[in-house]
Amino acid sequence: MTDTAGAPSAPSRALGPGAGASATGAGLIRRRRRRWVRGAGVGLVVVLLAAGGAGWAVYAKLDGNITSDKAAAAELARYEKERPTSLVRGAQNILVIGSDSRSGDENRRYGRDSGTERSDTTILLHLAAGRGSATAVSLPRDLMVDVPGCLRPDGTRSEPMFTMFNYAFQVGGSACTIRTVERLTNIRVDHHMVVDFHGFKDMVDAVDGVEVCLAEPIRDKAAKLRLPAGRVTLDGEQALGYVRARKTLGNGSDTDRMDRQQRFLGALVNKVQSNDVLLNPVKLYPVLDAATSSLTTDPDLASLRGLYELVRGLRDIPTERVQFLTVPRESYVYNANRDQLVEPEAERLFERLRSDAPVEVAEKVPRNSAAPADSATKSRNSAENDEESDERADGEASEKADGEGSGEPSAVNSPAPTFRGNTAAEDACA
Repeated sequence: MTDTAGAPSAPSRALGPGAGASATGAGLIRRRRRRWVRGAGVGLVVVLLAAGGAGWAVYAKLDGNITSDKAAAAELARYEKERPTSLVRGAQNILVIGSDSRSGDENRRYGRDSGTERSDTTILLHLAAGRGSATAVSLPRDLMVDVPGCLRPDGTRSEPMFTMFNYAFQVGGSACTIRTVERLTNIRVDHHMVVDFHGFKDMVDAVDGVEVCLAEPIRDKAAKLRLPAGRVTLDGEQALGYVRARKTLGNGSDTDRMDRQQRFLGALVNKVQSNDVLLNPVKLYPVLDAATSSLTTDPDLASLRGLYELVRGLRDIPTERVQFLTVPRESYVYNANRDQLVEPEAERLFERLRSDAPVEVAEKVPRNSAAPADSATKSRNSAENDEESDERADGEASEKADGEGSGEPSAVNSPAPTFRGNTAAEDACA
């Protein structure tokens, strides 16, 4: 694959959209009790719903909400030999895809249905083998990548192409996106989930809204947002506009939009984990209904029991170990409106996830970090990061010396690098 961190020579493979040359103590006991209560609450509901009578009807409805992505499973099986192998037993990698499909009465409100859909948001969620942490890595939709030849909905096959990342979902759906991510990261994707606009809105409404903190008022006509500064609780419609808005919020970049999405997801995790939701059947049922109604998953997850088997181990993860970050990226050398990976930082992140080795996140990356901030961070924190860049060479050299000749598993025992990001425990208003 072309080294996108440098100045690559003209690619010999087909070039897709975006590849042009234009440039523009007691506390611990309480926390453990809360985690146990959350997990027990969900588990109890699943067991009760599975019992006879009306409970079974509710269970059957929730179970039937989920769509099984059998076509993707068949396509991935076809290419099994080219897929990466899992290196750590028990660790899981789930690809979460937010679809921008306009099909259906609800989704059509957000634009004309062109008959195709792209991945508006894509997150690679890594669950540590011991379930001590969860790391969500956002992949920019405008990232320039190699998309393999994929099976189209009409049965034909596309040609391999160097193009924007979200083209993979448009041309070949979840299977093509998974193959693209696996080629990019060399990380095995164990499961996948696809959620559309309607599902996202319903989930937010089911928890009675999610609180965010706004540094300044928002007046965005396109996103239909009119919000005051400070703490604001967003309903589903407002939340969708908030996480999708790009031009009028922040600095207008996709990186800033992904930061906003990550902070919102952290707030949503906090809300869903709150005891008044998980222990109150009246509140819990709408959450489960919303979470499954617009959900498409791989066959192994396409049931209420399958999802419960996945999430039951997550009850012990404290919110401070639920981490969000964006893959290190910078402007693509041939088109400033597109992205490319920053190396070796991106590969260092992928190596840590492959090896189930820990990573750390911080709003401002500390000096001598093993993973300096990406270029977008530098533009917003130039004073601090200019000093970091001067020390990068020494940091990289020392890391190579520490791990030289030890192979990939050595990442497990090496110091955890720090990437720019946030955790679900952080208060945006603090």
